[in-house]
Amino acid sequence: MRAIEISQPGGPEVLRMADRPMPQPGAGQVLLRVLAFGINRPDVLQRRGLYPPPAGESDIPGLEVCGQVVSGDLAAGDLRVGEVVCALVAGGGYAEYCVAPVGQCLPLPAGLTPEQGAALPETLFTVWHNVFERGRLQPGEVLLVQGGSSGIGTMAIQAATASGARVIATAGSETKCAACRSLGAELAINYHTQDFVEATLAHTAQRGADVVLDMVAGSYLAREQRCLAEDGRLVVIAVQGGSQAQIDAALLMRKRQTLTGSTLRNRSVEFKSAIARALRRTVWPWIEQGRLRPVIDTVFDAGHIVQAHERMEGGEHIGKLVVRWG
Repeated sequence: MRAIEISQPGGPEVLRMADRPMPQPGAGQVLLRVLAFGINRPDVLQRRGLYPPPAGESDIPGLEVCGQVVSGDLAAGDLRVGEVVCALVAGGGYAEYCVAPVGQCLPLPAGLTPEQGAALPETLFTVWHNVFERGRLQPGEVLLVQGGSSGIGTMAIQAATASGARVIATAGSETKCAACRSLGAELAINYHTQDFVEATLAHTAQRGADVVLDMVAGSYLAREQRCLAEDGRLVVIAVQGGSQAQIDAALLMRKRQTLTGSTLRNRSVEFKSAIARALRRTVWPWIEQGRLRPVIDTVFDAGHIVQAHERMEGGEHIGKLVVRWG
């Protein structure tokens, strides 16, 4: 099969097409013929040599795919040969064929293309666990999404709105802010021209946000504490601003704040399968009702993988970057 491999740590140019052996599914796994796959920040980190795959996983990058079931342990789940599914994987997605745990496969929602399906798993698994499980977002509460125009941000805005919560988002341009508002954010803050702490407090009559979804960390944590409501939850899912941060412990105690965070790739199949079941129960109906749709910036052909990574690193995209096999 054709696969896209990392020839050596470095920039987008180190990605190259290669011939690789077809992966073989084991117990509880299926083999998928990949129709499309999503590009994510962890792929960029892996390409740079900063985020190695978990032990036993493929060195081929790629964490989410949409593909057709070819073979495997179909008895382990409600899957059929030929069915098109979206799947979260721990690696191997940048290939014509990929092995996926049965429990991490979800049916392609009716009316969606394979490219749209490939934009769902990584973002929705991440949003569900962090916003709704760790962050415990409730209807009527306020969610502050940092980076609202990113793939995760666009999904978080829509999912929170569909659940009955209110959303404030930050983004880096007026165009990106407009995109956030179009998805349901009642306030979009341009962090280049506005202070998100002041804007959030003003918008909530000084109460603050109940949940903050943070992809920056670093110096942002102390600022996010200041705009967090009493009993508020701050959830960190990336450290683009640095892994070291200072917090105000007195404020943490006084306002009974919760500071938490998570990564997904190293979690067990059982853990991720439980998230998949929750998504099937709650989020898949939102998709089928048209209340949530993946936002796709650009779809690239597999031969243009270098350009796809260049656009990811350029930071001008809104929503997801997706690659399809011709």
